[in-house]
Amino acid sequence: MSGRLLRRVLKEQEEQHQRLPRPDEEDEEEEEAESPVSRTLPGICSTFSTIRKWSLDWLSQFLLNENEPEISDETSAGDVDEQELAMPKSSVKVLPASTNKSKKKKKKNKQHSKTKDESEEQLDAILQALNLEDRLGDSANRKAETTRSQENLTKQQSPYILTVNPKLLRPENELRKIFGSDVVRSFENSHNSSSSRQVRGGRRGTYTARKMILVSPSSHWPRWDGSLSMEHIETKAGKHFFRYVHSSSYRQAQQAFEAAKAIHDLNGIASILAYHPYHVESLLTIAEVLKFSGEHESSANAISKCLFALECAWHPMFDPFQGNCELKYSHDTNKTLFSVLFTHMQNMDRRGCHRSALEVCKLLLSLDSDDPKGSLFCIDYFALRSGEYSWLQRFSEEYSGGNSLWLYPNFSYSLAICRFYLEREASSKNAALEDDQSTSADLMKQALMLHPSVLKKLVDKAPLKDPAWTKILKHAFFGSADAGGLSLEHLINIYIERSYIMWRLPELQTLLRDAAWLVIESLDRKESDAKDLACVRKEFFSSEKNEYSHLLVSDFSGSVPTMPPEELQNFMIDPQMAHGMQNVDQGNNVEPAPQPREVVNRNPVAVFLESMLPWVDYGVAHDDNHLDGNDEENEE
Repeated sequence: MSGRLLRRVLKEQEEQHQRLPRPDEEDEEEEEAESPVSRTLPGICSTFSTIRKWSLDWLSQFLLNENEPEISDETSAGDVDEQELAMPKSSVKVLPASTNKSKKKKKKNKQHSKTKDESEEQLDAILQALNLEDRLGDSANRKAETTRSQENLTKQQSPYILTVNPKLLRPENELRKIFGSDVVRSFENSHNSSSSRQVRGGRRGTYTARKMILVSPSSHWPRWDGSLSMEHIETKAGKHFFRYVHSSSYRQAQQAFEAAKAIHDLNGIASILAYHPYHVESLLTIAEVLKFSGEHESSANAISKCLFALECAWHPMFDPFQGNCELKYSHDTNKTLFSVLFTHMQNMDRRGCHRSALEVCKLLLSLDSDDPKGSLFCIDYFALRSGEYSWLQRFSEEYSGGNSLWLYPNFSYSLAICRFYLEREASSKNAALEDDQSTSADLMKQALMLHPSVLKKLVDKAPLKDPAWTKILKHAFFGSADAGGLSLEHLINIYIERSYIMWRLPELQTLLRDAAWLVIESLDRKESDAKDLACVRKEFFSSEKNEYSHLLVSDFSGSVPTMPPEELQNFMIDPQMAHGMQNVDQGNNVEPAPQPREVVNRNPVAVFLESMLPWVDYGVAHDDNHLDGNDEENEE
């Protein structure tokens, strides 16, 4: 307890004592002569434990003698002194011992009723002040214990390394940091105005703005129809497991989607959105078609509508940003969320929002530890592109199975790049890294000996045109390098397709070239660890089958191939269907009108079969007359 608080309590009690009726001068002289409390109390109060003991002793004595009308004559001067010492001066005023019994009796009768009430309040104040420090200390200790237990529980339930920052999920926030708020605001205004012009003639959406995390909904979107929901399955090992649930109307739309998908009828899929605007599978299909036709903005808008529908269905207990909630990919209803998030991550990567893409990648990895979409093989790329070098290094150490992460091709090379930039930051700040950490040159040398076949593919894909690479690849170790398994070969192809663009930086080319020369020199001196690393690689990737065949290399590509109109016709869709799909995507909830087809210089058999489709239109009557005229000429 602080001395300031104790002095304040004592001062208040002394002021109350001064307001009491003062005894005559004779009693004051006797009090000063007989009671040493006023002289000894400041020294006594300096000890916290002594005051506590005296206060408790005096309280028991006060309660025992509370009903006695006067002090006994047999009480000696020593007893009086002991009682006065046992009671602090600030707690209650006890009259000093005197040989004049009548004066003491008169004085006690006069002040007994008032002093009795005040003494109880004063004693409570003293005891409360004396126990204040203990209570504060105990409270602080309990709070610290609670905080530590919560932190330990959080670490057990959710790896800190995968905690998602919701503020960084929005690509708009990252674009504001890159280009400024004014540029982003002007773009959004122009986009909203163009969207308003496109939806004229159709029914505008009745969407009411609500706070969302994954996406910013547009005002012209239809109102959420509640066709999706989420249920809590179980809680195991501190983690909550959920799955999506389809309503009856959503199941009917799903059946229509499966029927249209079986015959590749994209027009039928687009018509589903006229009645079920938030059918996720249909929106995903339309987004893919729009992407291959070059309408990337409309494709991203369809993916945003998918995210809006999936987030609206979240369970109240579902909090995916702390890493303690899982949606297993094994449930069929959960698969759409992973597909939508992965596509959304690719869209943000193409827009240059690598920090937001990193947060989505962390979210994908935390929702299912089995990593069904291969987030582990692109998370290092987004971390490097966004400058999160310290996070990537910590992730490789703390993530479950982190001891083996460096054996994957992407992490073996990315960790060397990460250390290279950390060394550069440390040198610019005149700081030093930990002594037990390997240098970037050592890590790059280890990566080249562990996966030597990466170098040749990287030189061809980037491409690296330095003449030194020709000499390096002539060495047998790099020229005839083999991945050693289908799984590893597939992962190397994914890494090259995903990260080759980073190796166009001159500083990384220098790092790679110097490390390659070091490997060749160590091999010539027969001092290399290449054989040991080859054994480790063979043991880690021991399966003869491709364990990652479900991951397409094209899904990790930054470029988008375009589909020619002939391919679109094979799917029984008009080449100009993209325009109608944009109308559906922009909120026009009526089936898009078919566009006229050209029949000149086309195969007549294909035109005849195509004319049997109900949505095909060959234009106005003028075109029909023209065809009839041609037929008459042919008959003549």
